[in-house]
Amino acid sequence: MKIMQAIGGAGHGGAETFFVNLALAFESAGFEQLIASRSNDVRDAKLRDAGISPISLKFGGALDWSSPRELNRLSKRFKPDIYLSWMSRAASMTPPGNFPKVARLGGYYKLKYFKKCDHLVGITQALCDYVIQQGWPADRVHYIPNFVNWTPAPAVSRKDFDTPDGVPLLLALGRLHPIKGLDLAIRALTQIKDAYLWIAGTGPQEEELKALATECVVADRVKFLGWRTDKEALLAAADIAVFPSRQEGFGTVILEAWASKTPIAAARAQGPAAYIRHGENGMLSDIEDVNSLARNIRQLIDNPKLVANIVTTGEREYQSGFTEPSAVENWRNYFNTLI
Repeated sequence: MKIMQAIGGAGHGGAETFFVNLALAFESAGFEQLIASRSNDVRDAKLRDAGISPISLKFGGALDWSSPRELNRLSKRFKPDIYLSWMSRAASMTPPGNFPKVARLGGYYKLKYFKKCDHLVGITQALCDYVIQQGWPADRVHYIPNFVNWTPAPAVSRKDFDTPDGVPLLLALGRLHPIKGLDLAIRALTQIKDAYLWIAGTGPQEEELKALATECVVADRVKFLGWRTDKEALLAAADIAVFPSRQEGFGTVILEAWASKTPIAAARAQGPAAYIRHGENGMLSDIEDVNSLARNIRQLIDNPKLVANIVTTGEREYQSGFTEPSAVENWRNYFNTLI
């Protein structure tokens, strides 16, 4: 099976990270791939290490005529069985051709950017329902969830970040951006006097969040770790994963928490609300509700039986439907219906 993929994202977001994971999974499964992407040193290095040579394109704005032209040329040369685009920019540049044109949706995008696509894949059922409600034909919408290829790692030493042993340790993974709700996690810490919070990620809100920690008089208990590539080791060190996003199409952090046997306290954004059942495989609070978030974290700290049940249920759900083999099978079966 020949798959041509295109992605125009330039950063280290969830879609870009999962794109690499899926490309590597396809490669391991024996798919022949041609990948066109916006240049990114970290992403490109991972692909090349797996034997994939990405073709770098500009993927600029409306005045970028070269990228669509080059995608058209590449598709004619490669003759893919399936064309798979990621997010709105790459989808809007989908070339013509006698092959199914699929776009993978990880968020609630405007469908005007996907007019050149034949089919849409949503990573949650709620996202698929949204697309259909916006007028996309139901028979051309398909649900395929994300996956995590998890390899446990030894825990990071708490001493590396001036965190005492024995205190409850909260971990937030994600871009330092307002939609991630990390300010809510910091404010919740004012109600959880014995806990420390690690925030792993970079982004435009970093200085604002540091100032908030000082304002809330919790700066000594909030540790900004910067961009990290060792989330397995960080989760091994943490007692609770905190995920207070205001907007979240899916939330790979959920799967990472389940896979690492770390209880998760999340806000009720679209993705977490679709997968987390409160008190069963995680804890849910309303978006912006700092008090509820703090109470949920407190319950996880004080109730080992609740934690044990959440960890057991979460790991079972991860193993049953969100591993790499499950994902590859889902995608292969779906592609086979199109060709």
